[in-house]
Amino acid sequence: MRTVAVVGASLAGLSAVRALRKQGYDGRLVVIGDEPHRPYDRPPLSKEFLAGTLGETDLVLETEDEDLGAEWLLGIRATGLDRAERAIRLADGRELKADGIVLATGAAARSLPGSEGLAGVHTLRTLDDARALRDELAAGGSLVVIGGGFIGAEVASTAYALGLEVTVIEAAPTPLAGPLGAEMGTVVSGLHTDHGVRLLCGVGVKGLSGGSRVDAVLLEDGRSIPADIVVVGVGARPCVDWLDGSGIELDNGVKCGADGRTSLASVVAVGDCANWYDPRAGAHRRVEHWTGARERPDAAIATLLAGGAVEPGMPKPPYFWSDQYGVKIQFAGHAAGADTVTVEEGATGDRNVLAVYRRAGTPVAVLGMNQPRLFTRWRKQLAAATV
Repeated sequence: MRTVAVVGASLAGLSAVRALRKQGYDGRLVVIGDEPHRPYDRPPLSKEFLAGTLGETDLVLETEDEDLGAEWLLGIRATGLDRAERAIRLADGRELKADGIVLATGAAARSLPGSEGLAGVHTLRTLDDARALRDELAAGGSLVVIGGGFIGAEVASTAYALGLEVTVIEAAPTPLAGPLGAEMGTVVSGLHTDHGVRLLCGVGVKGLSGGSRVDAVLLEDGRSIPADIVVVGVGARPCVDWLDGSGIELDNGVKCGADGRTSLASVVAVGDCANWYDPRAGAHRRVEHWTGARERPDAAIATLLAGGAVEPGMPKPPYFWSDQYGVKIQFAGHAAGADTVTVEEGATGDRNVLAVYRRAGTPVAVLGMNQPRLFTRWRKQLAAATV
């Protein structure tokens, strides 16, 4: 390969660039990013950066002495992939031909229909999103968070600490039931009510009201919740529309094997846009977590450089963490399919707990709330069981 293109200047993209150089690739390397920024760390955007305790320089992922010998095309969106010419079409009219391609375009925050152009309504995915929301939160007032997932919960926690009046609206009966299961989702989301944050579950959002600026969230049950600021945290969609017609198989992202290979030769996918095959589950999973974006590119690049002649290893159980209201929440594995959840340490009422998920007696996931040492031990056990 003379030229490798990485589409996506994200953590996953940067990890792929590092893996290429570490694994001996010394040819031309081009990184394409639709944001104007060099790769930055996203997890602090909803926490420390939003609170103003971390600055932009603290988010930089590259080290000062790091020289990866890459060409950076930033602020330029990829619009198409020509499989015959092996060329990436760019929004500025250029085309970039490459022998190998790494897809790392990530995911974009879902918006609320009808909210376009209404001031005071935010999503949180990018650095620019966080800048805009941070400026508004500094003025105080009332905040309504639509969506009780981890991003919404972290924003609510940060806003509460800043002194805002906060309401969280979740359409499902139990927040976080998808990733954590109903029982532990109830425990973790109880942090909101512990701190006086209003939590409304089992009700959908009908729309927003306001002239040029939002003033309320309208619920499907007829209630109107006043709001100076609204954050929409209803999930993300993989950024793969630009690959339509490319010959790459798409299914909830870029459909990949257990080694990151796609349906097109010499093209691999990593990060939030990649729907990897999980041998343990016998199904594809799209993992939107920091650790996946950091770890999986090593395997994908080995596959790319070897022309696919690499036996994929068993992926580590997905791991993510969250900081809410001073509580460190850690989770590893897959809650789906577990038939029991047992508290091994602490008490749920104290929000200081270690819970293990089992299927037919075998641990498949673990949740920790302020239990970092014990959680780490269990996480290692889960990883060892997959080797």
